[in-house]
Amino acid sequence: MEVMAGVSLHLKTAVPMACATESSDPSRVQLPEKTRNSRVLILGGTGRVGGSTAITLSKLCPDLCVVIGGRNREKGAAMVATLGGNTQFSEVDVNNVKSLEAALTDVDLVVHTAGPFQQAEKCTVLEAAIQTKTAYVDVCDDTTYARRAKSFKNRAVAANIPAITTGGIYPGVSNVMAAELVRTARSENKGEPERLRFYYYTAGTGGAGPTILATSFLLLGEEVVAYNKGEKIKLKPYSGMLNIDFGRGIGKRDVYLLNLPEVSSAHEVLGVPTVSARFGTAPFFWNWGMLAMTSLLPVELLRDRRKVQQLVQLFDPVVRAVDGIAGERVSMRVDLECSNERNTVGIFSHRRLSVSVGTATAAFALAVLEGSTEPGVWFPEEPEGIAVEAREVLLKRATQGTINFVMNK
Repeated sequence: MEVMAGVSLHLKTAVPMACATESSDPSRVQLPEKTRNSRVLILGGTGRVGGSTAITLSKLCPDLCVVIGGRNREKGAAMVATLGGNTQFSEVDVNNVKSLEAALTDVDLVVHTAGPFQQAEKCTVLEAAIQTKTAYVDVCDDTTYARRAKSFKNRAVAANIPAITTGGIYPGVSNVMAAELVRTARSENKGEPERLRFYYYTAGTGGAGPTILATSFLLLGEEVVAYNKGEKIKLKPYSGMLNIDFGRGIGKRDVYLLNLPEVSSAHEVLGVPTVSARFGTAPFFWNWGMLAMTSLLPVELLRDRRKVQQLVQLFDPVVRAVDGIAGERVSMRVDLECSNERNTVGIFSHRRLSVSVGTATAAFALAVLEGSTEPGVWFPEEPEGIAVEAREVLLKRATQGTINFVMNK
């Protein structure tokens, strides 16, 4: 069901939905008047992902008050000094309900980037956002967490707040790309979508820090969920290697099965019967290392956040050194196959993951501030999350700085 352009913006500063507009300066976004001065809290704002998001929002919307949320005042002060302008720091513990609710009291939107989301037992930030009637976006990349977040849909509707889960680069922008490929195929009446495949590549950790490394290790402890002709199947993590061409600037790369939330959400929301997701990294020996960890380390260890964090501390210096050589290019390829053998592809490639992940996350935050999201908890590909008519603008913003972006190729 498509959401028409008359929906209202359910924020503490409520206004009718305005069409997404850009100012005369292409590096600026003109928000609706009553949300132009909104306060946006970025949890994990002193980290790589949160910091990149804060930088992007500050550049695109200087009138926004960007609040850097974190536990380290020294790092927070450094980020505020870097951004300057209308930026503040708020000391917040994302695991403490009272701390969260106090921080959210005078905030219009909270962007949750404080991962890893794997093995988290509660959606504490989302619950606090609902309690304080604060709009919400997260960059969750974990299937279980995303499902738990969706279970709060009715509570979010009752509180009249919009919330988007899995709203980063992948999942996030990749979901919107998939939704547009499917929508275009159906609108042109050239066959029913039958197979959707997500392929991801990142050089090293993409310069995105220890959280990305912890996420990768934790995912090795999860069985991979995929769908084959409507049937849910489970596969071994980091198996099923394919050599995929990511196009200009990236080339061919090996990718392996991982358990990612967009597989289930795309299958259910977009109605595609066969869906899978694969990921690969560079240099090539990192892939070998991931394969070795999957085969040699006990599953119980890979599912233990505390032990995984210890592994991260052990490997982090080596990873940092290799990252300096490997760079941080990132690429996403989304393939759609239809019943009449009509195949289409979307590709997104960027030289720096640490920059593009902030650009992508900021694009979702801006979509919420502009009123394209209905009350409830939504995946990016749901039209109640990102309205169909708002997808083009979101992709335009999220793909700024890319070295290659094509859709429906």
